[in-house]
Amino acid sequence: MDQVIIFDTTLRDGEQACGCSMTVAEKLRMARKLAELGVDVLEAGFPIASEGDFEAVRRIAQEVRGPILAGLARARTQDIERAAWALEAAHSARIHTFIATSPIHRIHKLRMEKQQVLEEAAAAVRQARRYMDDVEFSAEDATRTEPDFLCEVARAVVEAGAKTVNIPDTVGYATPEGFAAMVSQVVSAVGDRAVVSVHCHDDLGLATANSLAGVRAGARQVECTINGIGERAGNAALEEVVMALRTRRDFYGLDTTVRTQGLFPASQALIECISFGPQPNKAIVGRNAFAHEAGIHQDGFLKERTTYEIMDPKDVGVPESKLILGKHSGRHALKIRMAQLGQSLEAAALERAYTAFIALADRQKGVSDAEILDIAKDAALATA
Repeated sequence: MDQVIIFDTTLRDGEQACGCSMTVAEKLRMARKLAELGVDVLEAGFPIASEGDFEAVRRIAQEVRGPILAGLARARTQDIERAAWALEAAHSARIHTFIATSPIHRIHKLRMEKQQVLEEAAAAVRQARRYMDDVEFSAEDATRTEPDFLCEVARAVVEAGAKTVNIPDTVGYATPEGFAAMVSQVVSAVGDRAVVSVHCHDDLGLATANSLAGVRAGARQVECTINGIGERAGNAALEEVVMALRTRRDFYGLDTTVRTQGLFPASQALIECISFGPQPNKAIVGRNAFAHEAGIHQDGFLKERTTYEIMDPKDVGVPESKLILGKHSGRHALKIRMAQLGQSLEAAALERAYTAFIALADRQKGVSDAEILDIAKDAALATA
């Protein structure tokens, strides 16, 4: 496959994060935005978690068309039945079932032996297949699981009918090199019988790096969220994964179906539904992602945008780059801003204005357009 399947879990794993809970109406609105974005799979929720989540998944299944709609279910009969009922009206649906496989989860959470976990995983997939053909299995805490056992589980669930095998770095424990090796082993174990997926958390700040390492190792589905929201430190950010694959297609040689011009609008839509937005320096969608303040950068950017931008902001739906005027800015940027404000100064006046501008910028966090106009007028009068 020369395409990476984008599995969006903003409405499930993302919504589970502190401060990210959404109403049914908000989830429905966000689901429509994600469908417009062109994600391949949209995980609409965890139907057994609450009546509200069941209703949200059911409404999305009824009203949203385009992506495959997925519902999460533990490897339990009632969970799988509930997911199947919620997805009944979907044009295309997937049951996503999971059980933990690592020793720490087997011993302390599940209190199960390896064989029981193996049997429960396969049984869950077989039950889900009775409702629909498209079934995904996730080995929770895969990256702290014995590799041989993980491969054994992967083979068993594929034999039971799973079309996708997901390797979650549930607690953000993995490093790119180690994760790539694990993904490669699972890819070899399942061959061409199933798609191998990755789902990475950002506890060590490596979620996107690990996801991309997994892709390099043969995974062809990435599970991610808008703005990187999710449990604890979050998930791999959809916009980062998609734009890394697009910007460095020379390296990865892979595409996605995502309409990248919708990335920033999707980010903004999510901000309206939850209680916080991304940090200003967030890649792709942060307020500063296409902003320049340092004079050297501004000068290079004004001469040729690609000196300091590897992406065109319009490609991700950001209207334009921004020049932020502050104490690090240069004369070139100040001259451009003054011209935009209707003040074109001769060289001597510009030099006087620049000196006054830097003095002001040194005393405060930023300089407003009104202040720049005053500086320009004072400089023009002083050199008249």
